[in-house]
Amino acid sequence: MAKKETAPKEKKSKSTAPEADVVETLEADAAEVTDAADTAQAEIDTLKTQNADYLDKMQRTIAEFDNFRKRTAKEKATMYDDGTRDAVLAILPAIDNFERALQSVTNTDDAFAKGVDMIYKQMMGLLDGLGVEAIDAVGKTFDPNLHSGVAHVEDEQFGENEIVEELMKGYTHKGKVIRYSMVKVAN
Repeated sequence: MAKKETAPKEKKSKSTAPEADVVETLEADAAEVTDAADTAQAEIDTLKTQNADYLDKMQRTIAEFDNFRKRTAKEKATMYDDGTRDAVLAILPAIDNFERALQSVTNTDDAFAKGVDMIYKQMMGLLDGLGVEAIDAVGKTFDPNLHSGVAHVEDEQFGENEIVEELMKGYTHKGKVIRYSMVKVAN
């Protein structure tokens, strides 16, 4: 019986040596795989962080460009409106002269007076087409945002701060004053 016991022990010792080598090899391989997995995970984390940074930069750039586009469109519209106001302001003295010429006409059947009236109406039509509006003054209450008071009259038949005479017509364009109305104010 002693022989039987020693024989299996030899088999065990012979078989444990290769199993130990396999276990060591597997443990070494597992350590390498774990190290590779850790390295890969660290690289994935780095790439995720980098991706999030790039996404944030891209979204900010898109938002900045959208704001830039809106701002330039608004500036372009403002420049157009400012240009329109400047051009109208340059033409207003000529329109004032047409109005004075029409006020001084004694014979309205005269061909010259009709021609001046036609030109005046055409110019007023152009201003209307541009969105330019005359400021109503006579009979209205004085508003310093629209009117420039150049004379004052004490008269009981008019209300307080009522405009009694318009000396020069004022105009607005899209709610902004191009030229203030020069008016005479009562009381």
